[in-house]
Amino acid sequence: MIYSPCDGLPEEVVPAEAAACHMCKEAGLHSRMIWGEGNSEAAVYFILDNPGARESREGDPVVCGTRQTLLQGLADTGIPADQVYVTYLLKRRPLRAYDKPAARKLCMQHLHAQVQAGQPKLLCALGNVVLQSLLANEEAEVKQLRGQWLEFSGIPMNTAYHPLAVRRRPVLYNKFIEDLRLLAEQARNRGIW
Repeated sequence: MIYSPCDGLPEEVVPAEAAACHMCKEAGLHSRMIWGEGNSEAAVYFILDNPGARESREGDPVVCGTRQTLLQGLADTGIPADQVYVTYLLKRRPLRAYDKPAARKLCMQHLHAQVQAGQPKLLCALGNVVLQSLLANEEAEVKQLRGQWLEFSGIPMNTAYHPLAVRRRPVLYNKFIEDLRLLAEQARNRGIW
């Protein structure tokens, strides 16, 4: 594990077989690969669309708004940050225009392998892009499916608004907290925490 200076969550080292993959670069993603962060052995995975900013233009560590809001939500709902893992649909942060459908399709193989290897007990899909990709349904929306239990690769999954959407529209924060509480309750019922 490499400790991220941005938020205290450990950043997982990219597995060698994934690091050798350059297909996402062909789809227009050229930043460094981020496999995930937090406790890679956690029973609860949060899935975001992409890793977000890690460094300023000058190379200094930064905490992106997405991770700030997610960590605040975890704290406000009593979800132990050291007992979750955060991973991404895209393993590289988009820096410019890219072929979105191609990149998502290519990166989905990594996410499937990651979930299969980690064997989490619960998943939380954050935002419409992730929800649509995991359900293979372009019509799926968080606002219609939140509060329900869905499934990805045989694993129970709920959904919540993307933390950046919550940051931009603070009125969504209470709904975000409701969805995290639903996840926390399910984790407690399963003896995870």
